Amino acid sequence: MKSRTISPPKAPFFTRMSENMSKPMNWKLGLTIFAGKMLGLLAVIFAMMTLPGLIGMPAMAAETYTPHETAMINSLNTVWTLVAAALVFGMQAGFVMLEAGFARRRETVNILVECTLDTAICGISFWAIGYAFMFGAGNGFIGSQYFFLQGAPATYGTTGVALLAHWIFQFAFADTASTITSGAMIGRTSFRGDIIYSIGVTAFIYPIIGHWAWGPDGFLALMGTPGNFLPSLGQPFRDFAGSTVVHTIGGVVSLAGAIVLGPRIGRVFLRDNKEKGGLPAAHSLPLATIGAFLLWFGWYGFNPGSTLSAMDFEGIGRVAANTTLAACTGSLAAMLAALWIGPFKGKFDTGFALNGMLAGLVAITAPCYWVSPFGSVVIGLVAGLVVFGGVYLLEYLRIDDPVGAVPVHGLNGIWGTLSLGLFASGQFGATGPTGADNSAPVAGLFYGGGFDVLKAQAIGSFTVTVATFVVAIILMYAVSKLPYPYKLRVEPEGEIGPGGIDVFEHGAEAYHD
Repeated sequence: MKSRTISPPKAPFFTRMSENMSKPMNWKLGLTIFAGKMLGLLAVIFAMMTLPGLIGMPAMAAETYTPHETAMINSLNTVWTLVAAALVFGMQAGFVMLEAGFARRRETVNILVECTLDTAICGISFWAIGYAFMFGAGNGFIGSQYFFLQGAPATYGTTGVALLAHWIFQFAFADTASTITSGAMIGRTSFRGDIIYSIGVTAFIYPIIGHWAWGPDGFLALMGTPGNFLPSLGQPFRDFAGSTVVHTIGGVVSLAGAIVLGPRIGRVFLRDNKEKGGLPAAHSLPLATIGAFLLWFGWYGFNPGSTLSAMDFEGIGRVAANTTLAACTGSLAAMLAALWIGPFKGKFDTGFALNGMLAGLVAITAPCYWVSPFGSVVIGLVAGLVVFGGVYLLEYLRIDDPVGAVPVHGLNGIWGTLSLGLFASGQFGATGPTGADNSAPVAGLFYGGGFDVLKAQAIGSFTVTVATFVVAIILMYAVSKLPYPYKLRVEPEGEIGPGGIDVFEHGAEAYHD
């Protein structure tokens, strides 16, 4: 056997260190290594402080971009805007299904054709004069540039988004406002009269009044600044994605139309007969439900797309989350209100669940960029209650609104606009082509901002609501006085004859069985 050599035990660590450092060569080597590490650390710190400024890293440098980088940012923002425009345009399928589902069977074909023609009319009129009135520079009341898109620049304003992409996005918005208008006028509007008032809405009412809030020199957009409307207020009117510009305008025009038309023949209201009164039963709740969810899907283009900026990724995410939460709480609030306190209490009502969802979406559209998720939850809850109360208010006033367009879009457009002045969280400022600018955050009353933002919102909402109603009443009354077949209301035979308005106006039925 081989013998094993046993090594002597090692000296303790500190003893060995002391012995090594007592040798001149060893401590000089250690000092050299330590000095080298310190110099390396200083070099890293120096690089961290200086290199971002040299290469333009956003953490330390101002936003300066090369022409190539700017072109890439503009391309991304343009693509984002076009994707959002496609989502918003897809809402037309949702509107068709929702309106047709809530309406009576005999009104279905009329809704299909009316929504199709509205879109075609809107596209041509918004190309010819609507976009110029709304987004062209002019004065505080109306734009006067870019008729037929002639002389328009390559990009829209300072956004860097291709102007034609912005036109498509805004055409989809204008089409939405026009389609909202038809909701409260279903079942008794002549088709030729519908075409006439649609031209008035999409070519004149929507773009001219919309210019006040969204135009480059609109008096509400510049409100609170020196030399403009109410300079002492110190706040502009804000409507991020259109609670006022799209939904209040559309809802108020539909209210004017419903008032001038009067109710459908045979419509019985609750105040007149509690047993048989109320809206006629929807002919297809499955169709209406699919339409409502398509609208919710399209709203992810409507609200987040209004940033016009793919670079503002935090803003897009926040807006999408707020949109979702408001829709959820709006639906729950309206459905539970109908379950607990409505005249048909004890039943889970599909119509209120759907309209509450849409009410929450409408209400969050104006404040979606400036509120927190908690604020969106509260805004949606109130919206659900507003739509519930609004439906029965119209019922009491004997105003026939077959799909709830007035409470969903009109009343909740107003509520959503005002809610910004209450729930703006004081964290967020403005979106931009290269990202968010939160240097001047917007704070509402409940977040220490005082009444100034709320005042600005109230002034803007009141101005747009009153102006829209006055002009719309005049338009609807004028069309109602035209000779047949151009007058606003269809002949009685069109409402009560065989096949209803579908056969009378279009010679077709939606269902042949």
